[in-house]
Amino acid sequence: MGQLPPLAVALPDAVGCVLAEDVLAPSDHPIADLADCDGYALAAETSREGSARVMDVVKAGAVEQMRLVPGSVVRIDSGSPMPVGADAVVPLEDTDQGEAVVVIHQGVQAGVNVRKRASEARSGETVLARGTRVGARQIALVAGLGRGRILVHPKPRVVIVSVGAELTEPGRPAAPGQVYDANGHALATCVRDAGGAALRAGAVSDQVGELREVLEDQLVRADLIITTGGLSQGDTVRDVVAAMGDVRFDNVAIAPGRRFGVGHVNDGGTPIFCLPGDPFAVQVAYETFVRPALLTMAGYLELYRPSVRARAVEGWRSPAGEREFVPVVLTGTPAGGYECQPMAADFVGLAVANALAVVPEGAAIVSPGDALDCLILDAR
Repeated sequence: MGQLPPLAVALPDAVGCVLAEDVLAPSDHPIADLADCDGYALAAETSREGSARVMDVVKAGAVEQMRLVPGSVVRIDSGSPMPVGADAVVPLEDTDQGEAVVVIHQGVQAGVNVRKRASEARSGETVLARGTRVGARQIALVAGLGRGRILVHPKPRVVIVSVGAELTEPGRPAAPGQVYDANGHALATCVRDAGGAALRAGAVSDQVGELREVLEDQLVRADLIITTGGLSQGDTVRDVVAAMGDVRFDNVAIAPGRRFGVGHVNDGGTPIFCLPGDPFAVQVAYETFVRPALLTMAGYLELYRPSVRARAVEGWRSPAGEREFVPVVLTGTPAGGYECQPMAADFVGLAVANALAVVPEGAAIVSPGDALDCLILDAR
């Protein structure tokens, strides 16, 4: 699953996307020496005389550059171009703010309160590198350079389909035998956190015709499809999805989870992940398989969660021959080391946990004090 093709978008639409180009400064920035505060522009040696004649006023937005008469000063607004012959600005608060003659209470050195030409960027210099995630600070820089559009990898549109006749939407009364669609909402949040655009198709029954119709309808707006539930042997998802493209279903040696499907539908144009229905297994499957693929599509260069080594506070048994992911509460510091407290593999335990401890396939027992790699869930 490769990156989505770059797209030139307006600045508001670039927020949350990843740059697909290096952004270059079109000119020196700032393009001239500018006053860095409201005050009086002058030659630094003039400030030591204690007072000076005010020859003129330069307002913000001035175009013509003024030439300073030796021994005089110019009242100037912050951001205005410095007069020729001026090399410093005395702040208003260090003067009596006189209009014809100003009394200077404190002298300045050359360069003080002046933003020098090209001090932020030189013409042609890279100011934002390809692969940078676009946020408020990056938008401020690009807008300040005068650009209205930039080239980004668009946010992947991820359609989420929850499969099961027993599912109902949270907020509605649940009839006997019904359960709320926790996975659909959780996956939508996961997708948004990773920079994608989540599109929930809602819960679908496990009837072949209904599921196929829903999936075919969603293809027009999907860069990626995720299904959850319906992965028992010979169940609906495998039968429907396998007929729509090249999708492989396998038992994977991880706990929780085991059975997953991955491939492409829509003549190979749309990738699809088929995840189990257990809420904790869904979260593990998303972290291990889906999230790296989604970040790749979105143009990110760093695909994996940061991890630390932590000592287990208490022990537990682990499935032999399978890589186990255990929700844990991670505490500690880089200097003092980290500890991980295992939590229950359920809604409450997962909500409290801030990391997943990874138990290798060959470890059937985790003893107190054993060091484990822990994936930090609350870090991008």
